[in-house]
Amino acid sequence: MISRKIDGIIANHFNTNKSALLLTGARQTGKTYAIRKYAETYKLNLIEINFLQDTSANKIFIGAKNAKDVLLRISAHTRQKTSIAETLIFFDEVQQCPEVITWIKFLVDEGSCRYALSGSLLGVELTDIRSIPVGYMSVKEVFPLDLMEFSMALGLSEQVLASLRDCWERQAPVDAVVHESMLRLVRLYLVVGGMPAAVQAYIDTNDLNVVEEKQHEILTLYRWDISQYDLDNKLKIREIFDLIPSELDAKNKRFILKKLNEHARFSKYEDSVLWLKDAGVALPTYNIKEPTVPLKLNEQRNLFKLFLNDIGLLASQYASGIQMKLLNDEISVNYGAIYENLVAQELAAHGFGGTDHCTYYFSNKRQGELDFIIEHDGMAIPIEVKSGKDFERHNALSNVLSNPDYAISKAYVLCNGNFENRGKIIYAPIYMTMFIERKQPMQRQIFRIEMTALK
Repeated sequence: MISRKIDGIIANHFNTNKSALLLTGARQTGKTYAIRKYAETYKLNLIEINFLQDTSANKIFIGAKNAKDVLLRISAHTRQKTSIAETLIFFDEVQQCPEVITWIKFLVDEGSCRYALSGSLLGVELTDIRSIPVGYMSVKEVFPLDLMEFSMALGLSEQVLASLRDCWERQAPVDAVVHESMLRLVRLYLVVGGMPAAVQAYIDTNDLNVVEEKQHEILTLYRWDISQYDLDNKLKIREIFDLIPSELDAKNKRFILKKLNEHARFSKYEDSVLWLKDAGVALPTYNIKEPTVPLKLNEQRNLFKLFLNDIGLLASQYASGIQMKLLNDEISVNYGAIYENLVAQELAAHGFGGTDHCTYYFSNKRQGELDFIIEHDGMAIPIEVKSGKDFERHNALSNVLSNPDYAISKAYVLCNGNFENRGKIIYAPIYMTMFIERKQPMQRQIFRIEMTALK
C-alpha cells in the first residue's frame, strides 16, 4: 500500500473541521483511492456514490426539500444507513452531478454525516456551477506521486530522507553513496513517473513493459476525455495535447502554435490550452517580461511552454527503448526536456502550479532564457535545470544575476552534481526539488487600525 502526503491531509481535515472535502485533479492521480483508504483506516461507515457509474443517482437531488430529505434518499438508493455514527458519505465523479456542490452547504449544516467529494475535470466543470459553498467545503488538488512519495514507495527510509532535508537546509554536500543512489532513483522516476497505477505496477512486477501499458491506458483515457467534454474545441485540444512531447524536445522548448498550422494564433487556441490546464492534464509555464515580483504582473500568456502532468507519461511517448537508455544514463539521450518536465511537475505539486497557480520562465533576447522563476518569501528566485556535465555554463543566469535592476539575491542550478555554493548561485542535486515548496499562508493574520483620532 503506497503512502502519500494526501493521506495526512485528509486525516487532518476531518480531525480539525466539520466542512466537506473536495479532491480535484486529473484522472488516475489517486483521489478515489485516498478517500477509501481514509475510511478503511479509521473504520468509518462509508457510503459511496459514483455518479459516472451510477447515472440514476442524479435523481437523489431532484425535488428534494431539505438535507434530511436528501439523506433519506441516499439511504434508499444505496440501501445503507446514514444514521450510523461515524458515517462518511463519498460523492465520486461529481462533475457528472453539479447539484451535489449546491447541496453540500445544507448537508454540512445538518451535521449527522461527514462528506468527501472527488472528481476529474472539475477545473473545467466547476465554472458552470453558480454557488460554491465557501466555508462549507475545502478543496485540495491531487497530483501524481512526487519524487519524495515515489522514493518512499520504493523503500527510501525516513532516516535517509531526514539527512537529505538537512543537507538541503544547510546546503551541504550529500554523502557520495547516497547521492549516486538518489540519482538512480531519479532516473527510474523519469521512466515510471508518479501515476499510482504505474508506480504500483512497477512495485509489483519490476516490469517496465507492464508500466508502459498502464501509462498508455491513462493517455488513452485523457484523449477520450478530450473528445467527450469539449465538443466545440476537441480537435484543437487534441492537437495541442499530442504536440507536447515534440515541442518540449525542441531547442527552446517553447510551444509554437504555428506547428499546428501556419495560421494559428494564440487568441484562437488560448481556451484550449486553459482546458488542458484546468483538466489537470498539462502544466503551462508562462514567460514573464521581467524577473521581478510580483511575477503575475509580468506574465505574457501568449508565450508559454507546455509540460505534461506526469513525467512517466511524457517519457512513454518518446522513441521505443528510451526507458532503458534513461535508466542506464546514456549520454546520447536528450535529458533536457525530461528534466525540465520533472521540475515543472514538482513545482506544481509543491504549490507553485496546478489549476490555481502558474509557473513561469524568463526569456529575453538580450539576457537569454531561464528555465523557471518562482516567487518565494517575497523574492524572485531563478531555477536553471541542467541534465549534462556542463552545468556550470549558464550565461542567461549570470546576466540576470548581474543586473542590479532585478536585485536577485540567489538562484538554483539543479543538476547531477552535488551541493556547491558560488556567490549567489547554489548548485544542488536534481532530486533536491523535493524540498522546494511554497510556504502556506498563516491561518490567522490579524490587523487592527487605530481609529481614535477619527472618532
